Amino acid sequence: MSSEKSGAFIRNIAEVPWREFPNHFGGALSKPLVMPENARSKHIDYRISMYQPMAYVAKHKHFVQEQVYHVLEGEGLMEIGDTKRVVRKHDVIFLPPGIEHSIANSGLVDLVFLVVTSPVKDEEPV
Repeated sequence: MSSEKSGAFIRNIAEVPWREFPNHFGGALSKPLVMPENARSKHIDYRISMYQPMAYVAKHKHFVQEQVYHVLEGEGLMEIGDTKRVVRKHDVIFLPPGIEHSIANSGLVDLVFLVVTSPVKDEEPV
C-alpha cells in the first residue's frame, strides 16, 4: 500500500504556513502540522507555535481535550488556574480538560513550543 493512499506522509515544516488562530494575540503564531484539515487525523492535533515577545493566548479551557506543551526555545509565563509559572526550554506542561490556562511570551526572544491536543474536537458534553 502506498503512503499516499494510507494517509501517511512526510512533510517539511517549511511547507506549512504560519497562522494566528482565534484568541491568539500579538504575534502568537502556529503551524498546524497534523490536524483534520491537512492530515485527516482523527485523534491528534499537532502544532509548533512561535510567540513573539508580548504575544499570548487568552485564558481558556477545554471541555474534553487534553494538551501537552513542550517548550523548545525562549521563556514564557504559563498560567494554570490561579498559578503563574515561568516556563523555558524542555519544560513539559500537561493540561487535562476543564483547567483554565494561558501562555504568554514574557521573555526577550521568541517563545517556541510544540502543542499536542487530543481529541481534535472540543465538543461540550451534553
